[in-house]
Amino acid sequence: MPELSPAVARLIELALEEDLGRGDVTTAAVIGADVSGEADIIAREPLVVAGIAVTEAVFRRVDRALDVTRAVADGARVDENARVLSVFGPAASILAAERTALNFLQRLSGVATSTRAYVEAVRGTTLRICDTRKTTPGFRLLEKEAVRAGGGSNHRFDLGSGVLIKDNHIAIAGSIGKAIEGARRTAPHGLQIEVEVDTIRQLDEALEGDADIILLDNFSDARIEEAMSHVRQYEPQPLIEISGGVTLDRLRGLADAGVDIVSVGALTHSARAVDLSLELRCRTS
Repeated sequence: MPELSPAVARLIELALEEDLGRGDVTTAAVIGADVSGEADIIAREPLVVAGIAVTEAVFRRVDRALDVTRAVADGARVDENARVLSVFGPAASILAAERTALNFLQRLSGVATSTRAYVEAVRGTTLRICDTRKTTPGFRLLEKEAVRAGGGSNHRFDLGSGVLIKDNHIAIAGSIGKAIEGARRTAPHGLQIEVEVDTIRQLDEALEGDADIILLDNFSDARIEEAMSHVRQYEPQPLIEISGGVTLDRLRGLADAGVDIVSVGALTHSARAVDLSLELRCRTS
């Protein structure tokens, strides 16, 4: 079985339990245990592949006798009718694993395909496309891998991997300045301090507090231009991130405005599962 993190291994166990926990009564009634098969997973539309390793792991977890051959790697863009992966072995085992394997592969390839569209929209610029923590519960590691397969970058993996001061932190701390001061005093050494702001006034506070990264939340294009004029007055300048309401048609303008990072929750929370299918046939010796 491919090397998996404990979290992903548990996720596979849970997924198989909900689909296969009481067995596969149809296959048991129709197909003998001694029947061998070979199957191909086929793309039914152009897509970017992600989730090959976890898909292989699902088949191997159901039956170690299954032999899986990868036709492509994560990050590959394939056309309609392309073969993505092949499986050989007991036909009953292939059918038992089919739906769970496809659920992982369709979901993760959907994330990679969506991400690739954003990345292509800013090709040739320095603007970085990032994900967020708005991930499917339990799927975070896999979905963030899928974002990378699509050419994007990862934001925080969890609450312990970065300092991001948001509106509720500011409300309790009393001000942006006090929140930044507290973070610099007590946060783990080496972590950059990012502040989310909703207004130009808050932006100025974050600039005065020497935040490393400033996230402009739900700013219109006009307000972003105004914000960048404030940022250019500071040296060194913090990295500027945009989040909220970012669509493909806005990306070039954001790059031209000098924005460094765009974080897009839709890469994971709204990605459409792509169309993949498994075609099984009897294997003859």
